[in-house]
Amino acid sequence: MRLFEYGGFPPESNYLFLGDYVDRGKQSLETICLLLAYKIKHPENFFLLRGNHECASINRIYGFYDECKRRYNVKLWKTFTDCFNCLPVAAIVDEKIFCCHGGLSPDLQTMEQIRRIFRPTDVPDTGLLCDILWADPDKEVQGWSENDRGVSFTFGADVVSKFLTRHDMDLICRAHQVVEDGYEFFAKRQLVTLFSAPNYCGEFDNAGGMMSVDETLMCSFQVSGPHLSLILKPSPLQRACSNCIFAGSISQASAVGSDALFSKQQASMLLRL
Repeated sequence: MRLFEYGGFPPESNYLFLGDYVDRGKQSLETICLLLAYKIKHPENFFLLRGNHECASINRIYGFYDECKRRYNVKLWKTFTDCFNCLPVAAIVDEKIFCCHGGLSPDLQTMEQIRRIFRPTDVPDTGLLCDILWADPDKEVQGWSENDRGVSFTFGADVVSKFLTRHDMDLICRAHQVVEDGYEFFAKRQLVTLFSAPNYCGEFDNAGGMMSVDETLMCSFQVSGPHLSLILKPSPLQRACSNCIFAGSISQASAVGSDALFSKQQASMLLRL
């Protein structure tokens, strides 16, 4: 709930969450139920993308299945699986910011490919949908390389630049990895990784961050320390191709847990893919 206390409760503020709402926490059910309730109540102000943990084969192992079974029953877990299979996997903010949970794919050439992904669908082991949820940037890589996760790929700064140029965009905003300061840039600020869960799982000494975007696409970060409830507000960052910034994520162990992009103004347009 702290994220909404700091950023404003919907529909006062628009929200785009980047996935991973369940697993590795004691309150996954409260988290996903709250987020879905906001989506139902404010469908034009509240957006949820799919993360790699919104997949039966993953959350069967990392905690959500056990939580559903312990507190209710397996049927409930199956119902959530049906819901997760319908979630969108990417969004575009004002035609300039591409948002997803994981990253890019060597199979991705046009946005129409994402629009054509049939839902409901499970997450395959390879291919476009898998990569959007699982891929990672890597500063040591040019082009594409194997991912140490054993799933999908890693991609270099050159891939990011080519993607943004091809689609006339300014920034890629993604989640999927714990970053020490709550947000982390890549490829000369053409990509930002957001993680809003401070002190993640009690095992990481990381800060949590979220990014606010106004109607002119001026972006600023809000960051909370790993042991602090106060969110600090740095100065807004000028909008430019190399300076656009996003942030997001809240603790998966808290009442609201996920990776999040926070948009303060209703004028920020979201195209659901």
